Amino acid sequence: MRLSGNAALMLAITVLAGASAAANPRSEALRREGYDAAYSLDYDRAKDLFAQAITADPNDDGAYRGAASLCWLRVLFLRGTVLVEDYLGHLKSASDVPMPAPPADLDTAFHQNIDRAIALAEKAVDKRYNDASSHSDLGAALGIHASYAGSVEGKVFGAMRLARRAFSESELALELDPHETQAGMVAGTYRYLVSTLPMAVRVMAYIVGFGGGKEEGLRLIEKAAAAPSEVQTDAKAALVLIYNRERRFDDAVNVLHSLERSYPQNRLFLLEEGSTLLRGNKAAEANKVLEDGMARLAQDTRPRMPGEDGRWHFKRGAARLLLGRLNEADEDLKAALAAPDVRGWVLARIHVELGKLADVRGDRAAAQREYRAAIAIGQTAKDDEAESQATQFLAKAYKQ
Repeated sequence: MRLSGNAALMLAITVLAGASAAANPRSEALRREGYDAAYSLDYDRAKDLFAQAITADPNDDGAYRGAASLCWLRVLFLRGTVLVEDYLGHLKSASDVPMPAPPADLDTAFHQNIDRAIALAEKAVDKRYNDASSHSDLGAALGIHASYAGSVEGKVFGAMRLARRAFSESELALELDPHETQAGMVAGTYRYLVSTLPMAVRVMAYIVGFGGGKEEGLRLIEKAAAAPSEVQTDAKAALVLIYNRERRFDDAVNVLHSLERSYPQNRLFLLEEGSTLLRGNKAAEANKVLEDGMARLAQDTRPRMPGEDGRWHFKRGAARLLLGRLNEADEDLKAALAAPDVRGWVLARIHVELGKLADVRGDRAAAQREYRAAIAIGQTAKDDEAESQATQFLAKAYKQ
């Protein structure tokens, strides 16, 4: 089942890094290296670095927070749900969502590390209640727990309770120190998301303790993304998703360029860029970026995200269809369809593209078969976009 939309975005984005007020320099340095490794898709090295950080300072809540964050990211990677497009749909229900069980070792490690991070942060708050960084650290840890509960366990209400407390702690940190970047990142994310909810849901969010304000939320996240700090990368990653939701595609691409420069080993940033360019109707630029990314992919011996090959071929096929390179589009889309571990909603969208390709070639019967397949798969996968597009083109042929 696909967890997406406003609720899932609230559950899936929060700060990952951040300095711990009491950490020693060795632990801080190892944590920074750990996050750099994680953003470079070098998860094994990141795991080792976070373990070293914990050994260097067993009382560094930030080290446990980092280890927990890595477990969360690895689960999402293993599920093939780390890309922006996984969080751009619509959640049809506000109730808990059935989700596949995460790998037992990662799940156990996540809960052990996040529980320790929260306990240490709560202890710091008790000792230094008027210290902004203590509340900021607690808000960050609670936010990560909320993200995991929602995006991995499908516990929407449980995640909301954690998120509400994360927001409260982060807001208190900002009251104590308006320049607390980590707290601004967390509070800004929740403020933006609350502002996008339907009015009735937004009122309930206000009642239970969330604050809203799209402009203020974006300002806080953009501030965190602009200033060098341990949360800068996290803020940029959040902006890529938010700018895509706001249809500010050029701004999203600019942020992705910055991430690509910082993490040249992360091929998924190129896939994100190509996908974003497609949403902005820049097919030629998208095709070039995707070609470069697929050339890099062919040389990359590291593990693939499940369904990753299919995503690359799907996006390049869609770009080539828009460019009128029909034979190449056909090859890519069929390769995407045949790729291993392709998620249901992606399969539905591939069939939509194959239907459009058949329509452009004048084979209406073949196009209708593809659209019907897209509708059937889209209904099962709960992908409104694929179902809507297929229904539209089933009734009236697609034209470029």
